[in-house]
Amino acid sequence: MNRLAAYLVTVIQSKEPMFNVPPVVLATVAVLAAVHAVRALLLSNEQDLQLLLTFAFIPARYGTNVAAGALPGGFGADLWTFFTYAFLHADFLHIGLNLAWLMPFGTALARRFGPWRYVLFMLVVAAAGAFAHLISHPGALVPMIGASAAISGAMAAALRFIFQQGGPLGILRGEQGGDAYRVPATSVPGTLRDPRFLMFVGVWFGLNALFGLGSVPIGGEQGQEIAWQAHIGGFVAGFFLFGAFDPVGGKGKFDAPASR
Repeated sequence: MNRLAAYLVTVIQSKEPMFNVPPVVLATVAVLAAVHAVRALLLSNEQDLQLLLTFAFIPARYGTNVAAGALPGGFGADLWTFFTYAFLHADFLHIGLNLAWLMPFGTALARRFGPWRYVLFMLVVAAAGAFAHLISHPGALVPMIGASAAISGAMAAALRFIFQQGGPLGILRGEQGGDAYRVPATSVPGTLRDPRFLMFVGVWFGLNALFGLGSVPIGGEQGQEIAWQAHIGGFVAGFFLFGAFDPVGGKGKFDAPASR
């Protein structure tokens, strides 16, 4: 038992990337958790509803069916809700699932992009997810919340390089090389030909379609559909905008099917 305890301490203190989450990702987790804790523990139902109406993404803001001034925030909310909705979550299960996905894919992305590119990228793909929700739910009054679209974008971006030889997943297979998070990324055509990418995306799209038939409660009262269109919008934006943020540059030599 003492040997096991010593081994676990060594692993926790290790500098290996898979056990060393970047500070910017930890800060993201802390902010999302703090926002949800304030809503759940400190705000009354009325205050929480006002917060949702001000900071959640509501497509009806951009239509003609809602009287001017009916939703709080005015013109500012027309802009900031493209981003602020991602900081709000329906319940502890909702935020817990999102954080479980954020930790691995956000870590991979932050290690490659650095903190400022990571933050900007996450905001951009969050806005892309909101836009996809807007065009697929014109005039909808139900608020959309959650970081899932931004995390979907991070996932898509990470898939551009994690399968590379010497990349993050290569380390787990025992491959040797330099910095796993600085390997050249696969080009868009090369990624789209990779069967591992296609399998992952197929499962991910299938899960979105499946869970999109259910609902996520807001405050335990009113239900909200799973915003799978926003997830897809964030994913597509993250996949194609990766190159605009990638500081490594160049494309990998594995645009042909990768070696096994």
